[in-house]
Amino acid sequence: MGYLHLPGLGKAHFHEYGTGQKPMLAFHGYGMTGKQFHVLEQSIIPQYHIYGFDHFFHGESKLDGWTEQQILAGMPKTMVRSYTEEWFKLYGRQRFSVMGYSIGANIALILVEEYAELIDEVILMAPDGLAVFKGFQFILHNKLGRGIFRTATKSKWLAPFIIKSLKKLRFIDESLYHIAYNEIDTEQKRLDTYYTLNLIRQLKPDVKHIAQQINRHKIKCMLIFGKHDLLFPKSAAMPFLRMLDDAEVHEVALGHWLVTRALDEYLVK
Repeated sequence: MGYLHLPGLGKAHFHEYGTGQKPMLAFHGYGMTGKQFHVLEQSIIPQYHIYGFDHFFHGESKLDGWTEQQILAGMPKTMVRSYTEEWFKLYGRQRFSVMGYSIGANIALILVEEYAELIDEVILMAPDGLAVFKGFQFILHNKLGRGIFRTATKSKWLAPFIIKSLKKLRFIDESLYHIAYNEIDTEQKRLDTYYTLNLIRQLKPDVKHIAQQINRHKIKCMLIFGKHDLLFPKSAAMPFLRMLDDAEVHEVALGHWLVTRALDEYLVK
């Protein structure tokens, strides 16, 4: 494990694991850490040396001197390059692969957008960033939605009520409900959720350009979706998938909670 000191941003903590030789930069989902992919011990771990980064407000990654106003404005997309440029300073400029799950896919996709000529493979699991998710769009970019999100952060009862309502209306599945509910049971957790999603609000991959780059550089591409995922289903990603010349696509009998031993066993088979 170690840290990357990202100029103007802070310290990004990363975990190192995997028995393979090929480097892979990996970005986890909400509420987890860079160790999340360790569970893929039969399928992914033997092939790669993984550098799994903790998102800010997760694990040991820390912003450096950012005000609340800066956080709510969001991290500029151009800052994503810092991950790779600072990693190069430690390990040398070289070819690498990227992997992202859920909100972590945004960073992985932006790295493909920026460094396609150096990327061997991209693995995306239940990826955010391939289509606009109306729920995030409302709470992060709509004035009313942002107000509700802010109020829910301060309230002991409103956030649980909203999560329960989303489950009842089938906007989220059972597994996502439990993940979300466990992340809002204290004011600090609610504040971390609020800051996390606002910090990444500007990280919007250019999916058309990314698809062109993947095709042009013949990047090996695997995308995995949960058949019962109501958050980022395969159907939402179809416009992107149709733009790819050659992609390996899987739809697994799981929900949004996808990075599990069941997925590891599926990929081995």
